[in-house]
Amino acid sequence: MTGLRLVVFDVDGTLVDSQDHIHGAMAHAFAATGHALPPRADILSIVGLSLPEAMARLVPHLPLTAQADLVEAYKGSFGCMRADRLSPLYDGVAELLSKLRAEPETLLGVATGKSRRGLTHMLAGHGLQDHFITTQVADDHPSKPHPSMLLAALAETGVAARDAVMIGDTTYDIRMGCAAGFRTIGVSWGYHRAEALAEAGAGRVVHTTEALALAIDEIREMA
Repeated sequence: MTGLRLVVFDVDGTLVDSQDHIHGAMAHAFAATGHALPPRADILSIVGLSLPEAMARLVPHLPLTAQADLVEAYKGSFGCMRADRLSPLYDGVAELLSKLRAEPETLLGVATGKSRRGLTHMLAGHGLQDHFITTQVADDHPSKPHPSMLLAALAETGVAARDAVMIGDTTYDIRMGCAAGFRTIGVSWGYHRAEALAEAGAGRVVHTTEALALAIDEIREMA
């Protein structure tokens, strides 16, 4: 027992509202490669997975070479959009992160399907680059829900899984947290329905950042 607790956040759909950027970049990628754009709901349902895994689920009927072309086209388009405008933080996120960061017993982490470059740009743009002691990205790990990201976060921080919580908006986040032995909290303002998060094993599902702050504190008291 270290006396510390680790709070790990997903990014897209949990900390930042990136729906417009993601859908816009997908629309550009499919247009550039000459393929029909899937429905918006299908596109948003795969947010959180690594890009190759997301594209494989989105267009399984296309050959691997076409999927790889879509991935590269998406990366280029998303990078241009990101340079023009940051995806905004959800209401209350900045305040919640500042509160948690000020607690000496709390360590913050990120586990995201973003690339290292994309995460670094987002954190710097919002002034959050010093908030997180461990940042796990798709460049270095298998896609969610594989627990590799969270196991690496535990190794980096020295915190036991029983003292860690994973917070995310998709079933991939929740299943990853459960696989790593973390407690889990689902947030309903992102990409997957609250009912789906609960069915995936979320210990609780919250609907506001205020409720999230309370849930994090309640988990600490239960540990």
